[in-house]
Amino acid sequence: MTAPSQRRAFLIVMDSVGIGGAPDANQFFNDTLPDTGANTLAHIAQARPLHMPHLDALGLGAAIGLASGDDAPGLGAEPRGLWGGATEASRGKDTPSGHWEIAGVAVPWEWHYFPDTHPSFPAELSQRIAEAAGTAGILGDEHASGTEIIARLGEDHLKTGWPICYTSADSVLQIAAHEESFGLERLYGLCRDVAKMVHPMRVGRVIARPFVGEPGSFARTPNRRDYAIAPPGRTILDAAQEEGRVTHAIGKIGDIFSHRGITHLHKGKSDADLAEHLLRLADEAEPGSLTFANFVEFDSLYGHRRDIGGYADALEWFDEVAGKMIGRLGNGDLAIFTADHGNDPSWPGTDHTRERVPVLGWGLGARAVGQVGFVDIAASVAAHLGLPAVGPGRSFL
Repeated sequence: MTAPSQRRAFLIVMDSVGIGGAPDANQFFNDTLPDTGANTLAHIAQARPLHMPHLDALGLGAAIGLASGDDAPGLGAEPRGLWGGATEASRGKDTPSGHWEIAGVAVPWEWHYFPDTHPSFPAELSQRIAEAAGTAGILGDEHASGTEIIARLGEDHLKTGWPICYTSADSVLQIAAHEESFGLERLYGLCRDVAKMVHPMRVGRVIARPFVGEPGSFARTPNRRDYAIAPPGRTILDAAQEEGRVTHAIGKIGDIFSHRGITHLHKGKSDADLAEHLLRLADEAEPGSLTFANFVEFDSLYGHRRDIGGYADALEWFDEVAGKMIGRLGNGDLAIFTADHGNDPSWPGTDHTRERVPVLGWGLGARAVGQVGFVDIAASVAAHLGLPAVGPGRSFL
């Protein structure tokens, strides 16, 4: 048997891949419609049966049934892995809340959300952002889709040099600027300054949204950067690093955790790039290490844009990645696949949806863990690695 100090763990977040059934979904909304009944995976499968043999073999279809009782055509295998559903305690359906709680820290506060008005930001904050940018004002100042507002205000941005500032139903302030005319490093510096302004307000993230091109053909670049509030407690990443373990962060994990507890950062321009990192680390990650990955395009490209077909294609592509990754693991390895919230592409609106999430594990044989909490995932990873307990969770291993 492999000693805990030599075991490896891979914690993989499929961003927004919810499975419905959240008991408090009626308290969360898209516009004025409560999230009651939202179910990202089931509704995609009902629109087009899904072929995901690798994750379904672990128990994906069974997890959907456990969480919500909904049918998911194409997903009905007898589970051969660890499987269950997880319920979030934090009062949010956003990226930081979900990831922090998966890592062992439930969010102890209510996030601040900017109102869906025009202007959306307090006048004093807008003035401070303009001063930090060295401009006479800002553009936008509203709830908006990132691609839409860049198409609409990009030309004005090029003429005035003013940053495009916008928000959404999330606790977030996003700043878009042209990489060449405004400057990428200047945008990053501005976002760092604005983060210091809004984090005390409990705004979760400031996001740099660089773009390129000319009027009529603007396009966002892969150089997004998130400036998130630091987690309010000790996470599984902190615990691993405190014990001298190597930690690998794939995708936006570094940004979400303010780069705390991370040894190596692995970024990419797409989920396909991130998949290459995951497969490589399945071969190369050190004994005793923790690899924590986020695959964001389910959410950013398909969930918010309510693209059911695109989401389905992405899920089936990722299942192939998961199969390849599992095939490279060995004795003493544990892989857990989960999600941070839902984003049902069949749902009205454009916001995340409050849902339970799957918990699927490879490395421990067939094991039904039932309904667990997000924090129990961190406790279980800590137990597998032989780390001190993290947060209030209880291991389901």
